[in-house]
Amino acid sequence: MNPEIVDGYEEEEELDLTPVNEIISRLDEAKGMLIPLLQEVQNVYGYVPEEAANMVADGLGIYRSQVYGVLTFYTQFHLSPRGRHIIRACSGTACHVRGGKSVISKLESMLEIEHGETTEDGLASFEKVACLGACGLAPVITIDNDAFGHVDPGKMVRIIENLKELSGTGSSDEE
Repeated sequence: MNPEIVDGYEEEEELDLTPVNEIISRLDEAKGMLIPLLQEVQNVYGYVPEEAANMVADGLGIYRSQVYGVLTFYTQFHLSPRGRHIIRACSGTACHVRGGKSVISKLESMLEIEHGETTEDGLASFEKVACLGACGLAPVITIDNDAFGHVDPGKMVRIIENLKELSGTGSSDEE
């Protein structure tokens, strides 16, 4: 979505909810299908917009609070747009004792975001997780499906600079 500036305020374009209507229309008495429905909606938008969640509730004939209960309980669902890249940093014991806290601090300062947030340019969303299942590589982060092990703050700088460069959002010293 491209926001427009109107009287000094950003105004987002109206969300096309046609896909939500199509998803709901394929179902017959699908009260037990809430999670798969929400997964389909999230696959379309990358998150579950409020309007879409409300349409799902109405389409299934259930309370909106039931839908939001599911959306907020399961970590797989997101209620706001996510970045093009998902960065996860392990905060588990093995990573923590091997310097993971300093890696996370460097990541947060470089991206200017904290856990659960997305960069202003939409490049990345950041999540701290309890374990990435690669304790032998501690401290470890993942970017999308790629793992980076034995990360220290210096390596974190190179990883993020490379991500920005590959995504075309790196800063240029020639400006």
